[in-house]
Amino acid sequence: MKIITTIKEMHEYSADCRRNGKSIGFVPTMGALHEGHLSLIRASDAENDITIVSIFVNPTQFGANEDLDKYPRTLDRDTELSAESGADVIFAPTAAEMYGANYATYINVESLTQGLCGKSRPTHFRGVTTVVAKLFNIVSPRRAYFGQKDAQQLAVISKMVADLNMSVEIIPCPIVRELDGLAMSSRNMYLTPAEREQATILYEALTAAQILITAGETDAAIIKEKIASILNTKNLATIDYVEIVDFATFHEIETIKPPTLIALAVKFGNTRLIDNLIINEVQKP
Repeated sequence: MKIITTIKEMHEYSADCRRNGKSIGFVPTMGALHEGHLSLIRASDAENDITIVSIFVNPTQFGANEDLDKYPRTLDRDTELSAESGADVIFAPTAAEMYGANYATYINVESLTQGLCGKSRPTHFRGVTTVVAKLFNIVSPRRAYFGQKDAQQLAVISKMVADLNMSVEIIPCPIVRELDGLAMSSRNMYLTPAEREQATILYEALTAAQILITAGETDAAIIKEKIASILNTKNLATIDYVEIVDFATFHEIETIKPPTLIALAVKFGNTRLIDNLIINEVQKP
């Protein structure tokens, strides 16, 4: 396992790979790796000659009152897990290395970033797109792998790549869940035992929505009401949003027509969790 910490060395390594005809797969992360991340690394390893994993807690995607300082930093463990999953290189720069002095350039994807997580985290996606664009420029991958748990992020990055004519293929990968249905997330470790027990309600609510849709229900308002009523059965859960949107435009819809995204954000104490369900077909009457 090779660990690279500078942009110059990463440029040189990726250039050498390309000169030798080796394809690069890339998995950008903020570390604190779990099975969801490892599934992305394995997917990259299966499809590319070289897999590079970035581990960088990106300060520009955190708001003023968010958890940047307490976000877990576990580089040694992350390196070991990455190697076991097929990664060849860890790129672990510092914030100073990535942004330097007087940094002033940002990328903003309009429209797709206005709703869902963009409402309560107005600067979040600007930070995500900026750092991902920088990482793409530094690593120069042929393919990059993203989990569908962050469905809005996946859509925003895909739009950025298309609009800016970036020569990288975005590979979406399925949500990885715990045995009880909770979507894997680095933030799950913040949950108290009581919060962790109640957090499974997100998956239960989405499952109930899927059952309704399979039975033929297409009224978005009815489905949203059902989801909210289930979430509200847990006293530690505070709903940030329950939204049903067109998965292509992220505009709110009244009637479910594939592809549709059902997205949730719920706080348990100070920990905000997201989850979603993508509807690619509905029951025909």
